[in-house]
Amino acid sequence: MNVSVQYQIRGDSSNQISASIENGIRSGTLSAGERLPTVRALATKLCVSPTTVAAAYNALRVRGLVHGSGRRGTVVNRRPPLLTRAVFPPPAPGLRNLAEGGPDPAMLPKLKPYLSRLEGIQGRYGDAENRAALMKLAARQFKGDAIAADSIAIVSGALDGIERVLQAHLRPGDIVAVEDPSYTGVLDLVAALALVAEPVAIDDSGPLAADLNRALKLGAKAFILTPRAQNPSGGALDRKRAAELRQVLAAFPEVVLIEDDHAGQVAGAPAITLSGGRAYWATVRSVSKSLGPDLRVSVMAGDALTVARVQGRQSLGPRWVSHILQDLVAMMWADGATPAVLHKAADTYASRRRALIEALAQHGIEARGRSGLNVWVPVAEEAAVANAMAAKGWAIRAGESYRIKSAPGIRVTISTLPSEDARKFAADLAESIRPRTHAQSA
Repeated sequence: MNVSVQYQIRGDSSNQISASIENGIRSGTLSAGERLPTVRALATKLCVSPTTVAAAYNALRVRGLVHGSGRRGTVVNRRPPLLTRAVFPPPAPGLRNLAEGGPDPAMLPKLKPYLSRLEGIQGRYGDAENRAALMKLAARQFKGDAIAADSIAIVSGALDGIERVLQAHLRPGDIVAVEDPSYTGVLDLVAALALVAEPVAIDDSGPLAADLNRALKLGAKAFILTPRAQNPSGGALDRKRAAELRQVLAAFPEVVLIEDDHAGQVAGAPAITLSGGRAYWATVRSVSKSLGPDLRVSVMAGDALTVARVQGRQSLGPRWVSHILQDLVAMMWADGATPAVLHKAADTYASRRRALIEALAQHGIEARGRSGLNVWVPVAEEAAVANAMAAKGWAIRAGESYRIKSAPGIRVTISTLPSEDARKFAADLAESIRPRTHAQSA
């Protein structure tokens, strides 16, 4: 029993107890991953019934602040839906930032020419929520990639779309099949919605069909898939793997398929979808990596019911994504010069991925990354390696926050790493890994 935690929790009712724990999480007194006292121990300490404590814990669990962890009891979520101290603080001054995961600003289209063409007329409440020009361009894109486009929604970013689909179909306690390793935002979102993440092993070609089948047999009601530019591994579906996954999914027609195509046209891999013939599905395509992170616009194609539920809930909250942002994205997509800009970005990122993987291979270091902005490097001691690289001037991301059961590694963002710098990085990483290997074998 964690006595130090136990003494920080106060209250005579379930509401007071849950509020006390929430305040501890918000202030940082209760840190991510910290184990709370058992229901019986806390009830004894506070002189309340175990039922009262259990109700408090359940309220926190439904809100995504804590989760059950088997014999470990109740644990504070790694990134609860509460404003707390940053889980990923910015890199220290002077470090080369290869941790962020974003695009190279030099590869993004310039906004100024498009901003100057905006009409500057404020929208009104009576305006259509989605711009017709953007909807038409999105439909053309989806159809060009063999994705049905009869029902489309516009949402604020890929994670916003994923959250809305999960909320439209699932309830707290439901199981969601997720890639392992997976994007931290997806794992955090699943936890925040009080859903249960079931890991599915992946390789360079995407999720393993046999492991997906296992997860679905456990009762997963949704499957979140990154068809290309998988974060953090850089994996991408190929035709063979896609066929295998479709066969597995065919046996589970009620499962909601969510495709996170966050990198879109700069992923460096073709668009492949598993959505054909599915009853419930959504493919979310963001512009953050291709046009710019501050353009909080994503387009979502899906089945009619899913899109209707997403749009219906959206209409009760933010109502619409800024028409100014929609107009900007529509202008950029319609501009005949944009495809060349995106093609150059995709080629540049592919070249930088290859350069780093080849440079690491020269030092005998395995690395993965078929698409996207990141390379995944398996290492035995990810936190130690990240610290060692920081000492050499490089900010990278330790893999622990991306993993559930998969082996450790580090994520390196290659978007701003030219070939000549990749060689220096590889040499520094080799030095950071090998001293420990020698020491362990001695």
